[in-house]
Amino acid sequence: MHDDRTLVEARLRRVLDERIRPAVYPESVPLRVAVWHAPGEPVPVAEGLAAEPEPIEVGARWGAPWGTSWFRVTGSVPKEWAGKTVEALLDLGFDENMPGFQCEGLVHRPDGSPVKGLNPRNQWVRIAAPAEGGEEVRLHIEAASNPVILDYHPFLPTRLGDKDTAGHEPQYTLTRMDLAVFDASVWQLVMDLEVLGELMAELPVDSARRHDVLRAVDRALDAVDLQDVNGTADRARQRLTGILSAPAVPSAHRISAVGHAHIDSAWLWPLRETVRKVARTTSNMTALIEDEPEFVFAMSQAQQWAWVKEHRPEVWARVKKAVAQGRFVPAGGMWVESDTNMPGSEAMARQFVHGKRFFLDEFGIENEEAWLPDTFGFAAGLPQIIKAAGSKWLLTQKISWSRTNSFPHHTFQWEGIDGTRIFTHFPPVDTYNCSMKGSELAHAERNFKDKGRARHSLAPTGWGDGGGGTTREMVAKAARLRDLEGSPAVVWETPRAFFEKAEAEYRQPPVWVGELYLELHRATFTSQAKTKQGNRRSEHLLREAELWAATAAVRCGSPYPYEDLDRIWKTVLLHQFHDILPGSSIAWVHREARATYERIAAELDEIIGAAQRALAGAGERELVFNAAPHSRAGVPAGGAGAPLLPQGTNLAPRADGGYVLANGLLRVEIDARGLVVRAHDIEADRETIAPGEAANLLQLHQDFPNMWDAWDVDEFYRNTVTDLTDAESVRAGEDGRSVLVTRAFGDSRVVQVLSLPPGERRLLIDTEVDWHETEKFLKLAFPLDLHAERYASETQFGHVFRPTHTNTSWEAAKFEACNHRFVHVREPGWGVAVVNDSTYGHDVTRTVRSAGDRGTTTTVRASLLRAPRFPDPETDQGVHRFRHALVPGASIADAVREGWRINLPERRATGGHEVAPLVSVDHDAVVLSAVKLADDGSGDVVVRFHEAHGGRARATLTTGFEVADVTVTDLLERPSTGTEPPVRDGARITVRLRPFELVTLRLRRA
Repeated sequence: MHDDRTLVEARLRRVLDERIRPAVYPESVPLRVAVWHAPGEPVPVAEGLAAEPEPIEVGARWGAPWGTSWFRVTGSVPKEWAGKTVEALLDLGFDENMPGFQCEGLVHRPDGSPVKGLNPRNQWVRIAAPAEGGEEVRLHIEAASNPVILDYHPFLPTRLGDKDTAGHEPQYTLTRMDLAVFDASVWQLVMDLEVLGELMAELPVDSARRHDVLRAVDRALDAVDLQDVNGTADRARQRLTGILSAPAVPSAHRISAVGHAHIDSAWLWPLRETVRKVARTTSNMTALIEDEPEFVFAMSQAQQWAWVKEHRPEVWARVKKAVAQGRFVPAGGMWVESDTNMPGSEAMARQFVHGKRFFLDEFGIENEEAWLPDTFGFAAGLPQIIKAAGSKWLLTQKISWSRTNSFPHHTFQWEGIDGTRIFTHFPPVDTYNCSMKGSELAHAERNFKDKGRARHSLAPTGWGDGGGGTTREMVAKAARLRDLEGSPAVVWETPRAFFEKAEAEYRQPPVWVGELYLELHRATFTSQAKTKQGNRRSEHLLREAELWAATAAVRCGSPYPYEDLDRIWKTVLLHQFHDILPGSSIAWVHREARATYERIAAELDEIIGAAQRALAGAGERELVFNAAPHSRAGVPAGGAGAPLLPQGTNLAPRADGGYVLANGLLRVEIDARGLVVRAHDIEADRETIAPGEAANLLQLHQDFPNMWDAWDVDEFYRNTVTDLTDAESVRAGEDGRSVLVTRAFGDSRVVQVLSLPPGERRLLIDTEVDWHETEKFLKLAFPLDLHAERYASETQFGHVFRPTHTNTSWEAAKFEACNHRFVHVREPGWGVAVVNDSTYGHDVTRTVRSAGDRGTTTTVRASLLRAPRFPDPETDQGVHRFRHALVPGASIADAVREGWRINLPERRATGGHEVAPLVSVDHDAVVLSAVKLADDGSGDVVVRFHEAHGGRARATLTTGFEVADVTVTDLLERPSTGTEPPVRDGARITVRLRPFELVTLRLRRA
């Protein structure tokens, strides 16, 4: 027969758009509308309801950036609509292509109870079904005029990202405020035709099924009277019954649809707006659950649940009811969907502690999956943290964004640095905003890399990023796709149900060892330096606060600040969200983050000071408190005493200009440019700096990625570089033991202090940058005379190795990576560490010298500052302070120790006596990451530690108090199995650890 395929497909598109969809609402009448614009920040619901609004007409502009407007809509259902389904259509000026990124609203009844949220893909409110006619309608809409930051021309600099700079120009046009008759038959016909049209487009052109669908659609369109769509919709649907009832083939791919609304806890909106986004979305989802008996919705991030509980108790009641029904599912077991590259060991553990405990306390639900669909890569220390929290599965899809290499699996075992394996799934649908389109489902089936071995995948279904969630259209499509020939089979399921099925069918999945590196968004290790510094400082202050408060509680009976520490931890964890800590949020978010970190630091300093005063007692003896996990200058780890005073450092002029610093361990030459040209390890008789090179070299690159400005640095940034070698001055410091270097470049200025502490094998480099560049990248380079094919960088509870070469595309893609406190490069018998107090991004490269000794130069570069203009046009402008140290002759043990030392400087105080450690350990490789009192208020002491060098260790912990019992626990301080039980002999506890093994002990005091 003749091929009329394209003719029928074009007919379907036009008839749907111009006749059938408009007929879903065949009758409408306007509502009366009035509005009150709240001054300043959002007001409580009662205040918004009580305000006196002014009339406003459809077509009027409204909504200053970040404003809140309370619309009152009133009207009555026409008598002649009796027996019909009536809905309000409330269009605030939406662009349907921007759900989550535009204005939004939450509809309230006059008594303040929430009805549902409004967003570009959800503009209706059910009024009556069926209507009696004559019903009075009165609704109140709390509308947020959030400006569009990521527009159709994305990544353009904008001042809309902070209420202080956004101006007052109205952002939206009120578009429609009507009561309308909802024709369910026509709506169902729309769903039928959309599903079949989308399915047809994905089937092979020469397949019989495609042409069967084509003929059925053609017959259905013949049945539609274009002048009476509402009267003929049922007739058209009858002609589709057969084609929609053909079952899926037995080998069809199986998709577990999980209702979802990925809500960024902050991104292109501030934290306060996320509180409202969550309320809108949860209102919608609980309403949808009531309407759709098979629908299941999952929400992660305990912080967002806590916001609903605290700020919207009436919504919380609905959520609790749906949770009890098993339909509204807590997911993920973390406080927020955090970044996992930069949070420190203890912080990453506490994400699970606080997240899982919230769901346990509120609902008695134990999450067994980590749910991180949008996080920018995954550190190799994460698997054992997931397991130590009592979980066993991981879901993410972000690795599908990798630009260079396609990840080889969708379902696999992920093995971390200690050997722990976690069953992991990457949804092949390649989105966490699945909308049940045929193209999405067909992509999931075609894309699934484990065909022939497994056939289950998961599809997070609903509008996300800015929230919104699943729509009734998505649910209707899923119902038709449950068992439909030519399509994957779709069923609504919980994450647990999916993972149980997937694990059962795929008994021996492939294994991926090491980090899950995202080949994109590499600049998130550097953007917004002060946010990153605030995080690092807060993590270490919390360690100090817990350590000294626990010691004071046990030794002195001082009250332990349980509630304060709990609150502060949750605040720090919130700011580790994957758009806050990575530096990819708007200016408002980072401005607030800086203020929050300052407030946290002051509060923790007070807790630390009070505990130390209690411990030291009255007296004038000078004491040094050492919170690091290693002794230094004779002061034990976790104790306080008088430090030993090593021999001093000599500073002398250098013959060719500059200075020489020497302390008997190192001899460092700084030339007239303020660059380190020699760093000689005297004991090893070994030079650190590569011949003809200079360290402490600041390098400036042009930095204008192709897209995702705050997120990305593209490899071509290396093509242009300026070495900042000109110095305004190089002079001796006033202390006589340091060198001060001042430079100016562009509109910026740098002051550095280079010092060599007495008795220590480390060159300290304190850098202050007054940064006023745009679209530039600042690096600090250390070219080392080392031949190494790999290097180590610290991650959670250990370190990960990365290659220095680019043999394959996988290695070449890691041109910017993350470290915590150190990077370590070594040859057999000798190595060098570069440690830092607040930077994360770095790169390591190698070259072979063509002249001289033809040796290898391995260059370590710390990433200091960037200057992207989107989404914050003033990113990193201003004064920044960094501290780095070059440690020649360093082993991994030295790198670990020096990393802790630079991040936990000693505290000096006066008192009456020394302070012995609460818990000490006799093995240098065993690092205490936390010493605290148990969260349950029992007074038990909890000690968490890990093997940090990458080898096996037998260590003895000695307690400074009498112990009645020792229990190995999980991260939530519950008894655990799987770890060799410790041997206790009085105050001595002996443990054996595998490489990088993490252990938590609970010590019950006698």
